Amino acid sequence: MDTRSVAILGSTGSVGTSTLKVVQRYRDRFRVSGLAGGDNIELLAEQIRTISPVVASTKTEEGLNRLKKLLGRRSETRLEYGTEGAEAVATCPGTDVLISAIVGAAGLRPTLAAARKGMTIGLANKEAMVVAGALVSRTVQESGARFLPVDSEHNAIFQALGGAPRESVRKLILTASGGPFFRQPELDLSSVKPAQALAHPNWKMGSKITIDSATMMNKGLEIIEAHWLFGLSSDRIDVVVHPQSVIHSMVEFIDGSIIAQLGVPDMCGPIAYAMAYPNRLDGVMESLNLTRTRELTFFEPDNERFPSMDLAREALQKGETYPAALNGANEVTVQAFLDEKIRFTDIARINREVLLSYRQTSSKTLEDFISADTWGRQKASDLITEKGTN
Repeated sequence: MDTRSVAILGSTGSVGTSTLKVVQRYRDRFRVSGLAGGDNIELLAEQIRTISPVVASTKTEEGLNRLKKLLGRRSETRLEYGTEGAEAVATCPGTDVLISAIVGAAGLRPTLAAARKGMTIGLANKEAMVVAGALVSRTVQESGARFLPVDSEHNAIFQALGGAPRESVRKLILTASGGPFFRQPELDLSSVKPAQALAHPNWKMGSKITIDSATMMNKGLEIIEAHWLFGLSSDRIDVVVHPQSVIHSMVEFIDGSIIAQLGVPDMCGPIAYAMAYPNRLDGVMESLNLTRTRELTFFEPDNERFPSMDLAREALQKGETYPAALNGANEVTVQAFLDEKIRFTDIARINREVLLSYRQTSSKTLEDFISADTWGRQKASDLITEKGTN
């Protein structure tokens, strides 16, 4: 395997830092061409000093100015900021693989820019497919770009499919940890505080995705993403709660066979698989000791207590831009919960109100999808404000 050049959108987040761990461990296989970081300017500066990418970008102009001060004049890395900076990282010449891991809809434009150029994209930003899955899918078909899923569940499905034709597949089975509250049926979810919801039992992730896991909206978004990635309708995409997070997802074929992908819960595994595909890297993760895995349990999702998956299915069935409106609302409501402006149960309630209020107009351009996402954000904000004044 030749040395591959990797660009990372979201280099200071959990997936981004895990990607850099893989790069540093396999220095003879990978080098870094570009980094786009978030608000942690100190960490981004450290990454640039260590790696010396061709280009790096910050979220804001203020962040860019802070970064320049930290790096001084000796850095040879070209520094950018904002959406244009992220696009410069995503399309950096000579890049073999883009790891798209910016959280939320902010990763959409740079990911789409890379897709237009026909690049290979390791997709860890599910919102790109949720907000504009129809547009992104059309773009990929036209440009010849290739998506390699990095989310553990979609990566597992990709591995389990093994290139099998879609007509041989009966259904996809996404596994869910259930988050911190699934096995606490006696808990009053309306009383849950942010610290409780952020205490994920299996994974260490960013705050937004951790709250999505607690509400199970992450599985709803993954259903939408799986629909666009693998070309199956939502009624052929199931979810089972698997608290041990050992089986990352499964594929059931038309002959009744089920193929599952197992492994320890370590994001370095799917990241390395996407970066090295179709090859595998030796010793990426700790081996799964099956004799110590005492039990593997599975449960039906509780859609009454956790209605977010049903909302996602409904959005997907209503029209191409409805998932964007739902995603925009969810980003606002999750942040409002983290800021203790609304209750945990208000997240799904407000998201539902937004979805029921939205009406699609057009789904031809990127602006149409972004407009739907923006509408969902504003409508959710208005509902939160109304709640505060009642």
